[in-house]
Amino acid sequence: MLWVSSWDLGGVGVVSVPCHTVVVMLCTFTRLGLSAEEMDRLGCLWGKSAGRGGGTVNLLLSHMLDTAAVAELIWDHYLAPATREMLDRVAGDGRRFFAWVCGIHDCGKATPAFQRQAPAEAARLAEAGLGWREGVVTARTSREWAHDKAGGFLLRTVLKGTGGWGRRSIDWVCPMVSGHHGVLRAATQSDVTHAHGDAHGRSAEWKAAQARVIEAFTLAMGYESLAEVQPVGVPARADQLTLLGFVVMADWIASDAGHFPGIPDLARVSVADARRRAAAAWQDRRLGGGLRTLQPTAGTDVVKLRFGHDARASQALAVGIVRTMSAPGLVVLEAPMGEGKTKTALAVAEVMAERFGLSGVFVGMPTQATSDPMFTNVRAWASQVQPGAEDEAVLLHGKRAFNTEWKAMLAGDWTAADARFRSVQEDADDCCNRYGPADWFLGPKRGLLAHLTVGTIDQLLYAATRTRHVMLRTAGLAGKVVILDEVHACDVYMSQFLKEALFWLGQARVPVILLSATLPPAQRAELAAAYMAGAEPARTVALSDPGGYPNVTCVWPGMPAPLTAHTATWRPDLPVRLRVLPEPALLRGIRLTDTQAEQPVINLLDQELADGGCALIIRNTVSRAQRTHRQLAARYGTDTVILHGQLTAAARADRTERLLAQLGPDKDTPRPGRLILVATQVAEQSFDIDADLIVTDLAPVDLLLQRVGRVHRHEGTSRPARLTRPTVYVTALQPGLAGAPPRIERGAEYIYGRHLLLRTASLVLAAENAGGWAVPSQVPELVAAVYGETPVVPPAWQADAEKAQTEWDQEQETRRKEAAKFLLTRTGEHTAKTLDGLHYASTQASTEDHLAAVVRDGEMSIEAVLIIRTPAGYTTLGGQPLGADGTLVHAHLDTLAGDMMRLPARLTGEALDHLSPLPGWSSHPWLRSTRALVLDPNLAGAVGRYAVAYDPGTGLTYTAA
Repeated sequence: MLWVSSWDLGGVGVVSVPCHTVVVMLCTFTRLGLSAEEMDRLGCLWGKSAGRGGGTVNLLLSHMLDTAAVAELIWDHYLAPATREMLDRVAGDGRRFFAWVCGIHDCGKATPAFQRQAPAEAARLAEAGLGWREGVVTARTSREWAHDKAGGFLLRTVLKGTGGWGRRSIDWVCPMVSGHHGVLRAATQSDVTHAHGDAHGRSAEWKAAQARVIEAFTLAMGYESLAEVQPVGVPARADQLTLLGFVVMADWIASDAGHFPGIPDLARVSVADARRRAAAAWQDRRLGGGLRTLQPTAGTDVVKLRFGHDARASQALAVGIVRTMSAPGLVVLEAPMGEGKTKTALAVAEVMAERFGLSGVFVGMPTQATSDPMFTNVRAWASQVQPGAEDEAVLLHGKRAFNTEWKAMLAGDWTAADARFRSVQEDADDCCNRYGPADWFLGPKRGLLAHLTVGTIDQLLYAATRTRHVMLRTAGLAGKVVILDEVHACDVYMSQFLKEALFWLGQARVPVILLSATLPPAQRAELAAAYMAGAEPARTVALSDPGGYPNVTCVWPGMPAPLTAHTATWRPDLPVRLRVLPEPALLRGIRLTDTQAEQPVINLLDQELADGGCALIIRNTVSRAQRTHRQLAARYGTDTVILHGQLTAAARADRTERLLAQLGPDKDTPRPGRLILVATQVAEQSFDIDADLIVTDLAPVDLLLQRVGRVHRHEGTSRPARLTRPTVYVTALQPGLAGAPPRIERGAEYIYGRHLLLRTASLVLAAENAGGWAVPSQVPELVAAVYGETPVVPPAWQADAEKAQTEWDQEQETRRKEAAKFLLTRTGEHTAKTLDGLHYASTQASTEDHLAAVVRDGEMSIEAVLIIRTPAGYTTLGGQPLGADGTLVHAHLDTLAGDMMRLPARLTGEALDHLSPLPGWSSHPWLRSTRALVLDPNLAGAVGRYAVAYDPGTGLTYTAA
């Protein structure tokens, strides 16, 4: 049955609150013409239960006003000028509209489906005439008719009726409510049924109360009527998603009961009080405003201003071109290794931020290891641009706890801080953050919202996935300059997410700077087209050849034509001699021992390092690198070191730091008399070391050139006489007899495909006969040759090459289709006008590991801490005791974190089934979700059916049992 009652309004006159508060709210109710009964009902509708309101229920109107007040502060102190200008164009009065949209988000809580969840408050509602049939409105209907969906229907109904809004405005604004819990689904017939049933509130009393909540909030925000709120335009879909992200941000901040305790009495609810609460919360959080006081740099050598040296020709070219842009756009900077692309990108970013009203940067790197030095560079740059801004920088990757600079920024107690970050709930209603200033950005999904962010490129690619709360990532990129380094490293699978992200960034007018040693012409054209498809959909982009190297390519909406230019490099060409080091083990019918297989490399090093020197050997797989290292260590002892991804975090970090000191550009540390570094692809990107000699497995030409860039990299390095000519030996390759196609090592083909390797091999063999390559001037033509359509292999290889290309094309198409399943936009819907139905299906990716699997290659890998079990209990790898159940001692947390490693993808399934946290970790917010790989005192153990062993020198090995 329907309960009908009323609530005596007389209590309002005796509540002890400031007179002006009562007057403000009573004036609002007077303008609405509310009866005492209607005010009674407004005073019963709750927004936060006592459990989430700090022990006291918070009325719905109170929470809506709190959120709007937070939104005003976001506008005043956080949003970039470009974002504010966009909202002003859309709404006229952008600030007031922004606050209204953020505050209206919870109007759907004015339904029986939501209000039933607090029994005490539900009883008050029944007495006030807002009841429901308990057998119909149940826990199930509360789940099915969640308040985000209910709010979308409710707002649509009210705006269409008494609000008098047009359909175009209703269609894009209502998803700001229905999607504020992170998912944007299309309406279904089931939703329509709920909207006309008891779960939504079918009685006249409920419908009136719902309308009054919206109207009362609207008047409290200073509007004369709902009609006045209607925006004057429809923003781009990317701008809608950005706005929704800020709605979520405002809601999460205002959901903090520590700063916004419950207010149970309607007479105490007011805009003024909400603003006081919000101001106190904002001051306590100190979220920061980013680069908001940029100084004009026109006519200035920005590189010299920020980095202390005159701009090189390529740097001056890039800055000059960007100063001619009339709107934010895409800039592609291609330059050789060591040219100073990072400084160029930051200088260009400053010019863009100043010209286009932006307040921050995101720098995306290919790996966690390359993100760390970039974090240092960005902080140093920010301190020059706006002193103090460097303290707002956030490092975004899973290993940031090991970064010395990051730990220092967190005032020393980083372990406790990281524990607090991980314990925060992700749901908006559960996000009650009670820790210190600026830590808010370190909670789940919030990192990109910080103004200065550095992390892996994955952080950007996540913004192109159809995942929950993707709008927070979009909002985090708005108002920034996006810089992506080493974009050539994105394979066809990752490129689908990169192009999707560029589409949304182009539509949102977010400028993007892409850095690469060189890009295949087709890839450069695809990336530019993807950005412009969002920025200026009606335009077809046709890029011309830059004509030289280094070069700059620039596109932006409204441009007369794409702009391309080139200049001379700052250093002369390096004549690199190429030699093929055959591998007899690749010949059919030959079975060799490990020593025999590595004998060609041993013989080479015996000869070339007779007088000392530093050699770099790059293998394509960890197992191959370990085999090489074992054989070389047996011969050269401690002169040999290995670096790859199957070392513990601490071992890899320490080893990397030591190698950079020994072989890097800084001459403070003496260069070793002899050193042999065996590495995997970790030495391929942003690893600034100088080798006298390189031996490398065959790889596609762009990656091979990256490796070549490590030979004789630094000027002024003293080298043995026999190593004064830069030489690179290519392995994993056995030339065919009588001109037949070569044999290529199986692991290389598995990783890169035979198609690109055959084309690269033909260039390598040709270079061996021609004397080598001139680096960097030949780089563009070499890359274009391998990735182009013109045949480059000898006629005797043609049949093999055609078969390899057919297989390659089929595999590429398969991977494109696989990636399409997870892209933010469904095929054919890039022209959609609203966000309704954006989450047409779920990716079920909730953790960083799952997300990384989505945007990388679909294979999830997990991390585990290596632990030793002895008769006396557990210990760390270094022998620190952990007790019988692994109970954590605070001093051991740093050590345990350093003993963590990412397991090979092949072990993932077994690790998920067989590895778990130690019993003593159950109460720790980080360790309770961290798996332990338990080893015996000999460092051997098992992961399901795989036997594993860890060697501190060579890393993890595994074999199927």
